Amino acid sequence: MGRHILSLDQGTTSSRAIIFNEQGEIISKVQKEFEQIFPQPGWVEHDATEIWMSQLTVAREALEKADLTAEKIAAVGITNQRETVVLWDRETGEPVANAIVWQDRRTADFCDEMVERGHADQIQKTTGLVIDAYFSGSKVRWMLDHVDGLRDRAEKGEIAFGTIDSWLVWNLTEGALHITDVTNASRTMLFDIHVMDWSDEMLELLEIPREILPEVRESSEVYGSTCDSLFGAPIPISGIAGDQHAALFGQACHSPGMAKNTYGTGCFLLMNTGNEPVPSEHRLLTTVAWKINGKTEYALEGSIFIAGAVVQWLRDQLGIISEASEIEDLARQVEDHGGVYFVPAFAGLGAPHWDGHARGTISGLTRGANKSHLARAALEGIAFQTYDVLSAMVKDSGIAIEELRVDGGATENALLMQIQSDVLDVPVIRSAIAETTALGAAYLAGLAVGVWKDKDEIAAKWQETARYEPSEQKKDLQDRIPEWQLAVKRTLLH
Repeated sequence: MGRHILSLDQGTTSSRAIIFNEQGEIISKVQKEFEQIFPQPGWVEHDATEIWMSQLTVAREALEKADLTAEKIAAVGITNQRETVVLWDRETGEPVANAIVWQDRRTADFCDEMVERGHADQIQKTTGLVIDAYFSGSKVRWMLDHVDGLRDRAEKGEIAFGTIDSWLVWNLTEGALHITDVTNASRTMLFDIHVMDWSDEMLELLEIPREILPEVRESSEVYGSTCDSLFGAPIPISGIAGDQHAALFGQACHSPGMAKNTYGTGCFLLMNTGNEPVPSEHRLLTTVAWKINGKTEYALEGSIFIAGAVVQWLRDQLGIISEASEIEDLARQVEDHGGVYFVPAFAGLGAPHWDGHARGTISGLTRGANKSHLARAALEGIAFQTYDVLSAMVKDSGIAIEELRVDGGATENALLMQIQSDVLDVPVIRSAIAETTALGAAYLAGLAVGVWKDKDEIAAKWQETARYEPSEQKKDLQDRIPEWQLAVKRTLLH
């Protein structure tokens, strides 16, 4: 058997396949974008068949690029965009409608009604989640109610529901497996994170028939094998985790108090809280980190809706930079923010505010303020939002963090990373492997088939490529946290 792992990284805008060797190094990588469908304002859909075909294509191309046959691949690991919903015909394997994507807001009014009816505490206690259109449950209900005849067919057992991981496994095994893992299940608003099974109470509340649900499995175990026809020989499928859980694992945040932040369009901050779920009093999400060898570990999560997207806005809408990479040099042309605060609530505010009606604000402008101050305020806004989430995590968990491990495109910005370290007053450390999500899925898969013996062996492979320590400027930034929080309050006045 080979010692390579094929990692399928199915994201929101593209499907990727990455092959890792047993040192955790990338051997080959192939990526393919697919169509984003916007039927109405606030609606976001994907063609689930296109997702599957794009994922299969890049997997085959990655094998070819690495000059490896299926016999040389020890296992397949899967990581995926979370909360996106697919329903399909169990007989034909055909989707009954387009997938509803995690970004889709069509069920926001229904979620508001659930809050008004007093279900928020009940849902948080059971699932660890806040009521929001972000999660899968309300999307499934919407499809059952709006696709002709679907609810009736679902109750007869003719329809299968899954998040993207389930859809990929179904197709990889030609319908032999209808499964999900605990991390993806924990994002549906249908899963009891305490008993680690689907919740009858949540299914009843959302009027979703149990007949459509996949079997919930661990994040690292041999589930089955790919069909011979796909890659020329069967390959064990042995690791599944939602993208942010996989990134936490790939960053080797295996102990309570270890945290990672992924800086992309938005930010996803997760902290490992150990073997017990920590209920949040600060509107964070309590989620399953992973389950391995019968042992469940949990995490607190905070989602920041706009991070790198603020730089795109400065480029595309204001035109003060022509390339995103220019933001750092522009921000360095001034010594400080010049009193300017930029709260980029373009799509509302995520954790710990969860206010979808908030809108972006730029405050503190004077005649002396210029585009460099605006650029610096935008970078500081990313760092301050991360501070808000991480400080909520520390309050909820009672665990102080000693460092923050980071990945994602914006981590190439050294000024942002230094500001982040100063605001948090802890080292900020960038991983040597940027593809931490795919790497986490590879590690989970390899663990199940013996490529790596335990988490300690995996953690020993983790390497840093840059480290930012708190500097002499940290007091100035920390003293300005109350002013930042005042700026945030202004965005909430609607």
